[in-house]
Amino acid sequence: MIADFKNKTAVLTGAGSGFGLECARIGARLGMRLVLADVQQDALDSAAAELTALGAEVLALRVDVSKAEQVEALGAATLARFGAPHLVFNNAGVGAVGLLWENSARDWEWVFGVNVMGVAHGVRVFTPMMLQAARNDPAWRGHIVNTASMAGLLTPPNMGIYNASKHAVVALTETLYQDLALVTGQVGASVLCPYFVATGIQASERNRPADLAPGEATRSQLVGQAMMDKAVGAGKVSAAEVAQKVFDAVAADQFYIYSHPRAIGSVQVRMEDILQQRNPTDPFAHKPELGVELRKALRG
Repeated sequence: MIADFKNKTAVLTGAGSGFGLECARIGARLGMRLVLADVQQDALDSAAAELTALGAEVLALRVDVSKAEQVEALGAATLARFGAPHLVFNNAGVGAVGLLWENSARDWEWVFGVNVMGVAHGVRVFTPMMLQAARNDPAWRGHIVNTASMAGLLTPPNMGIYNASKHAVVALTETLYQDLALVTGQVGASVLCPYFVATGIQASERNRPADLAPGEATRSQLVGQAMMDKAVGAGKVSAAEVAQKVFDAVAADQFYIYSHPRAIGSVQVRMEDILQQRNPTDPFAHKPELGVELRKALRG
C-alpha cells in the first residue's frame, strides 16, 4: 500500500503508449518522479517531453524488456538517479492471434520474450532493491504491478500464444504476492487484467524485431486480427480509466485489477468447468453469432 505518491519514484515499461503512458500522466499529476521505458523511441521521446512539461522529473530510456541486460541497465540507472523505486509497473506487452499450430517459433519467442520474460526481468531486477529499501526504513512502502489480461484468466480461441503468456503473468504475479508476504509487509503486488481497451497493443507488430519477423499471415491470423481490431475499436473503457484503477488498487493494496468487472462471469464459468471436471464451456455461449462468424471464416 502506498498512501501518498508525492515525491515517490515510479518505473513504467511500455510507457510510450496505452496504460503505461496514462499511468505516467497520473504519476506526474501526483508529483512522482518517473522512469519511462519503451522500445519505440519516438513514442518514448514524446512521452518524456509531455511529462517533463507537466513538471515531472523524468528519466527516459529505450528498453527492450525481453533483453535481460537492458532491464538490468534500466534498474542500475534508476537506482543511480532516484534510488529504489516505490512503484514498478511491468506493463510492456505485445499481442498475437491465430490458431496455435499456425504460429511459428519466432511468434512464440517474440510474445513470450516481451510478455513473460519482460515481467520476469522487471521482478528480478527491481524487487531486491525495493526489499533493501524496506529493510533500511520501516516506513518505506513499495508496490509492483504486472500487466496480464483477461486472457490470463480465460482461454479464448484463436489467440493461444497470447493466452498462454498472460496466464503465465497471472501465475507469476500471484506467486510474487505470496513470496513477498513471506519476507516483508512493506512491498505489495497486483496484477492488471484488462479486457478490450484501446492501447495500441493490436498494432504490436510495429515494434517487432527484424530477427523475429513474421512469415506470411495465415487465414486464422488475418481473421483474428480483424476481430481484434473490431473488438478494441468498440471498447467503451479508456486506457486513462484503467490507469486510475491501477493507482486506486495500489493505494488500497488490492491484488486483482479489472477493467471490465462484468467479464468475471466468464472466469467463474471456467472455474466451475475445472471444479466439476466438465469439458470447457463454449466461449461464445453468450454471443453465439460470434462463434458462427469465426467458424465460418476459419473453415472458408
